[in-house]
Amino acid sequence: MAEIIQKDGTWVFDGDALRLTPGRDRNVSLLRRTLGELVVPLGALAGVSFEQGKKSGRLRLRLRDGADPLLHASGGRLTEPNDPYQLLVESDRYGVAEYFVDEVRNALLLDEVPSDPVDGYLLPGPPVPLSVSAGDGTASFDGEHVRLEWNWKTEDAKAAAGTRTLPVADLVAVEWQPAVGLENGHLRFTVRHAPTKAPPKYDPNSVELWGFKKDPLMALVAAAVQARLPHPSAAAVDVPPKQLEEPPQDDHDALLRRLRELGELHRTGVLTDEEFAMAKQAILKRM
Repeated sequence: MAEIIQKDGTWVFDGDALRLTPGRDRNVSLLRRTLGELVVPLGALAGVSFEQGKKSGRLRLRLRDGADPLLHASGGRLTEPNDPYQLLVESDRYGVAEYFVDEVRNALLLDEVPSDPVDGYLLPGPPVPLSVSAGDGTASFDGEHVRLEWNWKTEDAKAAAGTRTLPVADLVAVEWQPAVGLENGHLRFTVRHAPTKAPPKYDPNSVELWGFKKDPLMALVAAAVQARLPHPSAAAVDVPPKQLEEPPQDDHDALLRRLRELGELHRTGVLTDEEFAMAKQAILKRM
């Protein structure tokens, strides 16, 4: 067994899995403290490295593509303080860190673990229920439904749509994007048969984020939902892209539902008059 204990956290490797526990130091990020301990099976790893610095070093784990719903939902946009797969190492523990890396690498070689992408999640995602308030709303997830509630800072047209309840079965994608510079971030849910190009400020299926302390916690909501959606590799094979955007041509009921959805988006201001007219005409031609 290999173990390294730091203020930033504790990593333990028993030959089969790595147990990553965030530290209690005040500098440990809110996201890592909220996420808690992670158990990463050896088969989910693509590699491990250690980088030395003058005052401190950094251990890094590299996971196989598609193994972790958190990494997929966040699109690799978690900053270093929020990345649970990095550990700050004090200079007097460099020897321990190097031994830890050797042990993990040897296990990867002995078990002949490939580094190519996986076709199913190997980590379960954050536990539910989850509820996070940030930006212009609160996102809650109980494992089956996403609930979006708005606060006093929400744009009027978006707030007029009221509280949103989205069954997981109706979702085809979820994305978390942090605020960068002057660009706001978002937590966005893509609903089947209801695509929109509206910015998150006006999209009733999105929470707009402004770069405050709790914004990264929205990535946990995204990851919990992502863990319950079809794996990206399966979705790419099973669902042709056009089916994500439009209902089948011969499904009259689906076309009627789509018309009602477009009318709701137009009434709440998400779609302009021109966008609504064009979308409505396209649906009517198929009926």
